[in-house]
Amino acid sequence: MSQKQKTENVVWHNQVVTSEQREEHKGHKPCVLWYTGLSGSGKSTIANAVDKKLFELGVHTYLLDGDNVRHGLNGDLTFSDKDRVENIRRIGEVSKLFVEAGLVVSTAFISPFQSDRDMARDLVSNEQFIEVFVDTPIEVCEQRDPKGLYKKARSGEIKNFTGIDSTYEAPTVAEVHLKTAEQSIEQCVDLVVGYLKEKGIIKS
Repeated sequence: MSQKQKTENVVWHNQVVTSEQREEHKGHKPCVLWYTGLSGSGKSTIANAVDKKLFELGVHTYLLDGDNVRHGLNGDLTFSDKDRVENIRRIGEVSKLFVEAGLVVSTAFISPFQSDRDMARDLVSNEQFIEVFVDTPIEVCEQRDPKGLYKKARSGEIKNFTGIDSTYEAPTVAEVHLKTAEQSIEQCVDLVVGYLKEKGIIKS
């Protein structure tokens, strides 16, 4: 069945519980923390640390990690440019559902293309999408290389590897800009949580 046929036979059902009611029930506003950066930049580490901090503050959260999602929902996708676009499209749609449920959802994905990140932003209201640029020089990422992926990419064992033979388009205007080569995990967490408090998404 084509996408057009699916669309023609699907009817939207409005929910009885409103987003305002969910916000009041949870005590904070929903949003997407969209972490982007090279492999080895520290996206997952920081996203997990922020998630832990928010949980301790009583915030209702969930974390979508790039590797974990590729074990299930996106397990059928490769790392070609086309599949990378589809990977982010699906994550954007899932993130939207979490926002509609009233949660602060974190996504830790390389998401190398600006157009894909813009697409994800457009799925929610602009104030609900917070792009977090985990800005780490590729030289530092290669030194860390926690999964040994850069070594394999350099030797030709892995193709279409971001930063080596596939493009990474750095954000031009991210809401939060982290520099993990200069800042500690704790400092990065404070910057992200501080931004959420400053914007009134969570209580100070």
